[in-house]
Amino acid sequence: MTPPILEKPTLPSVVLRDDPPKFLMLYGSLRERSYSRLLAEEAARVLEGIGAEVRFYHPHDLPLKGPGLDEHPEVVKLRDLALWSEGMVWSCPEMHGSMTGVFKNQIDWIPLSMGAIRPTQGRTLALMQVNGGSQSFNVVNQMRVLGRWMRMLTIPNQSSVAKAYNEFDDDGRMKDSPFRNRVVDVMEELYKFTVLTRDLKDVLTDRYSERRERADKEAAEDGVVDKENPKHRIHKAGKDGL
Repeated sequence: MTPPILEKPTLPSVVLRDDPPKFLMLYGSLRERSYSRLLAEEAARVLEGIGAEVRFYHPHDLPLKGPGLDEHPEVVKLRDLALWSEGMVWSCPEMHGSMTGVFKNQIDWIPLSMGAIRPTQGRTLALMQVNGGSQSFNVVNQMRVLGRWMRMLTIPNQSSVAKAYNEFDDDGRMKDSPFRNRVVDVMEELYKFTVLTRDLKDVLTDRYSERRERADKEAAEDGVVDKENPKHRIHKAGKDGL
C-alpha cells in the first residue's frame, strides 16, 4: 500500500497569554528535613517571584502503586494537580545511584491517559536532584527518560546540588551560591518554555503515526476496508470469521 501524501504541518498563530503559568512541584523524600523538598521550595519561590502560580503535592500518604486504589483520595489529588498544571518541577535525591521509590511511586500513579485525556502530554518539565556527596547526574538523567515517556517537553537545563546538607540554612532557605544561581537559571527557562508552548501542546504532540492509526480505525468501523492494508485484512478476517 502506498502511504498517504505528507502534508506540511499547520502552525497556528498564537497570542501569548499573560495569565500566570501553573506549575506542580514534586519531590522524592519523606524526611522531616528533606533536601529535595527544600530545593523544590526554593525553586517555587523563584517561580512565584517571576509571576508563576505554584502548587505542591506532598507524597506522605500516597499508597504504593497497586490494583484497586485508583480512587484513593491521595491518588485523585495527585492526578487532579497534574491536570491543573501547565508544567512540572521534579526534585529528587539520589539513592544507590538512582531515584527514590517515593518519587517513582508518584510518577507511577500519573497515567499516560485518562480516557481521551493525557494528563502530562505537552506539559513542560524541569529536573533537579540533590546529592549527599559529590555532584551526580544519575537521577536527572533517569527522570529525563521518564519525562520523555510521559510525553512532556523537558527543558534542556537542569540542576544537581552536591552536598546538599551544606547548601541550606537552618530556616530551609538555599544559600546564595552557584548552585542557587543554576536553580534560578532552570526556573527562568522553565517559565519561558511554558509561556511559549502551553497553547501549542496539541500541535507539538500531534503524531503522524497516531493520525494514521485513527484513520484506519475509523475506516474499519465505517466498513471501508483497504485490502492492501494488513490491519484492514486482519479486521475483515475477524469480522467474517475466516
